[in-house]
Amino acid sequence: MSDIIDLLAGIAPGSALDALRDARPQARENAQKSFEALLEPADPGTFPLAERYAVAAFAARVHGFPAAAEFYSDLLADEAPALVDAVTEAATTGATEGPAGDYREPDLADESAPVAPWAASPDALGTRLAAALTHAHLLLVRPREARAEHLRLLVAAGWSADDIVTLSQLVAFLAFQLRLAWGLRVVAENPAPVTEGAGR
Repeated sequence: MSDIIDLLAGIAPGSALDALRDARPQARENAQKSFEALLEPADPGTFPLAERYAVAAFAARVHGFPAAAEFYSDLLADEAPALVDAVTEAATTGATEGPAGDYREPDLADESAPVAPWAASPDALGTRLAAALTHAHLLLVRPREARAEHLRLLVAAGWSADDIVTLSQLVAFLAFQLRLAWGLRVVAENPAPVTEGAGR
């Protein structure tokens, strides 16, 4: 399988950025293995691929990363085409600046950046997926406000303890993957000028 970060970042084989990533082969391999384990497991169990791709497509749109949103929406369309528009609509209503939220620590209160809580509608998504997207939004936008009661909402929507752990791991991985791919894409599109005498 193609390296997903390279694909999302638009890195061409043999390019300078390809060589740069090759300088950290273990990091590159681990990121790809994480993608395969979390988004394309051989046995997804009770957390089906459609839900995993829905969370990924949602996260990519909330991050404002069109190429990644298209990639994950295409995967979602292969599994559950009826969900694509619903996930896109949810991400559109949930788009906001972040990470933000209120710190619980008194010494950090001055650094708080309040943002209104958001919740996905279950009308088109169903109760279980709506709860997952609501939780993903919390972790992506207001991670400092995550509490035990938010996990109880997932349990009430039918999520098992194991699947809640996997969901949280998936959102954390997506935050890493999307930021890295976006940063590499920006570098690829805005290469540093070569100055005369550089490297001498």
